[in-house]
Amino acid sequence: MRLSLCNEVICELDLAEQCAFAAELGYDGLEIAPFTLSEAPHLMSSAERRAVRRQVEDAGLVITSLHWLLVAPEGLSITSADPAVRHHTHAVMRELCMLAGELDARVLVHGSPHQRMLTAGAENEGMGWTMEAFAHAARAAEEADVIYCVEPLAARETNNINTLAEAVTLVDEIGSKYLRTMLDTSAAGITETEPLEALIAEYVPSGRIVHCQFNDPNRRGPGEGDMQFGPILAALEAAGYRGDIAVEPFVYKPNGQATAARAIGYLRGLMERAATPA
Repeated sequence: MRLSLCNEVICELDLAEQCAFAAELGYDGLEIAPFTLSEAPHLMSSAERRAVRRQVEDAGLVITSLHWLLVAPEGLSITSADPAVRHHTHAVMRELCMLAGELDARVLVHGSPHQRMLTAGAENEGMGWTMEAFAHAARAAEEADVIYCVEPLAARETNNINTLAEAVTLVDEIGSKYLRTMLDTSAAGITETEPLEALIAEYVPSGRIVHCQFNDPNRRGPGEGDMQFGPILAALEAAGYRGDIAVEPFVYKPNGQATAARAIGYLRGLMERAATPA
């Protein structure tokens, strides 16, 4: 299980500095938010994409994944009543799949809560448009040979797809091996009624969960709250999980660099203890 750092945590640094810092801490890679690369990341040229990949690989890292997909350009939505907005959003989603493929990132994580909100009184239409968008994403992911993940998020963030069961239902209805779901421990710790270990045991062996983001329900990094990550790591190992783990805090105290350092120290310590024979 590789550990990657969500790069917006240290976005005050330029990409080369982000790579050097993450590598020095012992991360295996970066999970990149495309808006940190460009105001229009879907329009980046092949040369620009190659330059990003080269910077990361020169630091000894990989790009594990992309997330925060629909922040830029502005005005995107998969549930807008305006068909032109939805069409443009689908086009951006397709190009982001191509971007992921060129960056050798094997996973895209579709969170983007504000860009998938359901309008009161039009929930059925909104869910239909949600299905349409993810079906489109699955086809684009197949073309790029990447995996597109539907991210369940807590109700405080969005009213559209809040639980793993809801995400799995959507994924199963679309029926593409290129469309999966993932575990965000902060959102799951707030929303799910079952223990996370039970959800891992249920959804990892079937291949539905293919990616993880680690953060505490208090929105800080792993190890900075009440959630115990040792049992979660053990459950992932027992279930045969072979995906990546991205560190994705939202609250950085005293700053992003300290948060990133604390998180990997905590997680590497848990992993080393688990690997040490009793």
